[in-house]
Amino acid sequence: MNPTNSAFPTHRTCGTAEVHARLLERRRYQQHRIDIELFTSRFQLFGGPAQRTGITTIPTVVHVIYQDGSANISDAQIQSQIDVLNRDFRGTNPDVSKVPEVWKGLVGDTRVQFKLDSVTRTKTTVASFSTDDEMKATATGGHDPLPADRYLNIWTCELSGGLLGYAQFPGGPPETDGVVIWHKAFGTAGTATAPFNLGRTATHEVGHWLNLYHIWGDRLDCQGTDEVSDTPGQQAPNYGKPAFPHVSCTNAPNGDMFMNYMDYVDDDAMCMFTLGQVARMQAALDGPRALIGRAAT
Repeated sequence: MNPTNSAFPTHRTCGTAEVHARLLERRRYQQHRIDIELFTSRFQLFGGPAQRTGITTIPTVVHVIYQDGSANISDAQIQSQIDVLNRDFRGTNPDVSKVPEVWKGLVGDTRVQFKLDSVTRTKTTVASFSTDDEMKATATGGHDPLPADRYLNIWTCELSGGLLGYAQFPGGPPETDGVVIWHKAFGTAGTATAPFNLGRTATHEVGHWLNLYHIWGDRLDCQGTDEVSDTPGQQAPNYGKPAFPHVSCTNAPNGDMFMNYMDYVDDDAMCMFTLGQVARMQAALDGPRALIGRAAT
């Protein structure tokens, strides 16, 4: 059993890189990730085979894991999160207007929408969870996922240590595939708490689930890369509400694209995916997540 949060986090924290590093100890995962990146590179280089020309609808299952009533979030809070995902991934979020003029032409529509398929509710004896995936199995106080090749599984629960959420990149074990979000950073209603009350933690984590890296490449030496050509290199994550331009490394005059969903800024400061990130996510849907939402409109 993990301790509960001792204090509300002062800035965004994401456990995806930690989970990725742990899984890389498995040779099978290593090979899957190599194969996925080779496929993605070819897709980005040659424009992709355009197998999905319409809108992909991703069936989504939300697993609510709670010990007390506060984490047993309402159906309205769950729907508010689905609504945010649909706006953010289609680029119809009203605050996209905050993108600086120099990057407005890079705002991408992923042509992805999310449809809530079902909600499960599990009362647990576990006070809070961490990145150990225990919320993803009935045997460890959580709930087993629906088949990961057909559904996006999202678990919402109490998380420890100030963690807002984490995801598993494509290529990992199907029994732990999906996204985990702290219930206080989930959706826009109920227990959602500022500055993480606009549903952007899930937008960020679903980005990882569709194979996006953090925009600074998880290095602090100006050598990191998110493997996307239209996102400027930057030295480190940004927090809070930066002012434009925020220059790091050699990215003057425009600086960091801190308003990107894959940075660490507050919910009300992030508002865009780029066209390059869209191509990378489409590669994930044509490749390792090829069975997800095959019907297009």
